[in-house]
Amino acid sequence: MMNPNTTRSSKKLVTLIPGDGIGPEVSGAARRIIEATGAAIEWDEHEAGANVFKRGLPSGVPADTIASIRKTRVVLKGPLETPVGYGEKSANVTLRKLFETYGNIRPVREMPGVPTPYSGRGVDLVVVRENIEDLYAGIEYLQTPGVAEGLKLISRKGCEKVVRLAFEFARSEGRRRVHCATKANIMKLTEGLMKRTFEEVSKEYPDIEAAHIIIDNCAHQLVKKPEQFDVIVTTNMNGDIISDLSSALIGGLGFAPSANIGNEVAIFEAVHGSAPKYAGKNVINPTALILTSVMMLRHLGEFEAADAIEHAVLVTLEDGKARTGDVAGYERGVSTTAYTDAVISNLGRKPARWPVREHKPILLPHVPERPDLVVPISRKVVGVDVFVESSQNPDQLGPSLEKLAAATPFKLKLISNRGTKVYPPVDAITDCVDHHRCRFILKNGAGSVTDSQLIDLVQRIGSEHGWVHLEKLLEIDGNPGYTRDQGED
Repeated sequence: MMNPNTTRSSKKLVTLIPGDGIGPEVSGAARRIIEATGAAIEWDEHEAGANVFKRGLPSGVPADTIASIRKTRVVLKGPLETPVGYGEKSANVTLRKLFETYGNIRPVREMPGVPTPYSGRGVDLVVVRENIEDLYAGIEYLQTPGVAEGLKLISRKGCEKVVRLAFEFARSEGRRRVHCATKANIMKLTEGLMKRTFEEVSKEYPDIEAAHIIIDNCAHQLVKKPEQFDVIVTTNMNGDIISDLSSALIGGLGFAPSANIGNEVAIFEAVHGSAPKYAGKNVINPTALILTSVMMLRHLGEFEAADAIEHAVLVTLEDGKARTGDVAGYERGVSTTAYTDAVISNLGRKPARWPVREHKPILLPHVPERPDLVVPISRKVVGVDVFVESSQNPDQLGPSLEKLAAATPFKLKLISNRGTKVYPPVDAITDCVDHHRCRFILKNGAGSVTDSQLIDLVQRIGSEHGWVHLEKLLEIDGNPGYTRDQGED
């Protein structure tokens, strides 16, 4: 039976999405170079992005493109534009989510002939970013006309998959250290879940040094001493920020390859934008997508072709005779075509001072597929947070809520505003908004709250105040599944 990613000519079939703006130029360069190596690749070209949005498809990804990806399981993609004023979510994000490409791998390595403030310091690190959840779940609400909410969703399953991917990637490249960068000192449940998962999983990789670092310190250290890092694994928003920061250390996004890895599908893309003002001018630097194609070839087991292209790029940059405008200045830089020709002419050569790492196949992590990955021994509901929209100040709202709850099993423990306790009165100076988190707990402190009790409480509150959101307060295996406010006992 033929592999679904293999054609009848034994070539590996790859979905090619040229992209918007400069996309066709950089993807065309990568395609030419791959074909020049003789790699066993066959292309299935499809579209996504701006033109699809203009035709009225909100996702920016047509059905035939999705069908191709389901068939090939591998995508090489140019940058896609997310138009303003039409369309919905980014087509880039749509593709990542549709195919559960849960890990974004962003290598950052000093390049010869690309001067930066860090030249000569041996920057060679990889950011592995969780790619599906966190704030990028895109779940947002206006809870009052002046208060917006975004849900930061972090799952044990999502954390475990990306953490295991980071360690397996480190092994595939012979790397010896993995840092986990989080904001667990503040977001102890969400970011803390990533930290705890990392600490548990790291025990299975005794050959690799594991260390946790607070994300702001990580950003600080990346600027101060980037050569200390080998692999950094982190949550989605953090990874988005520090991967772009890291790319700047080696000359910018024009040198930043990227792979979106899932157990079923892998999408390879440069992370720079579509740069419409340069489109069609034949001046853009295609290195990022060329190096992205190197990652794709290794994913497909074409290690010889991948090494040949990486060597040729390094030789071209080391020679310094063919430098694009972003490095040499646009008046002196060579064209995209001339740069591509130079890389092709250097296939078979090796750089004098810039070795290529030896690579092994990445062993993709296998985490149980069941939704309830974490099964507690015990759980109960000990209270509820009712979010109330009110223009009253806390000293007015508090007594009103206490009166409304008097005939229920609940008592009002506190009201907080933007995370700070404001009732019962405290000495804090808080500039309140019309969005109050009102925490109710059982008066006797025993048992578990029932839904009928919650409904009764909310109906009583709703008779006088507008409520906008509820959160049950869970106690799981004896531990609180919720955070305390600033000032809360």
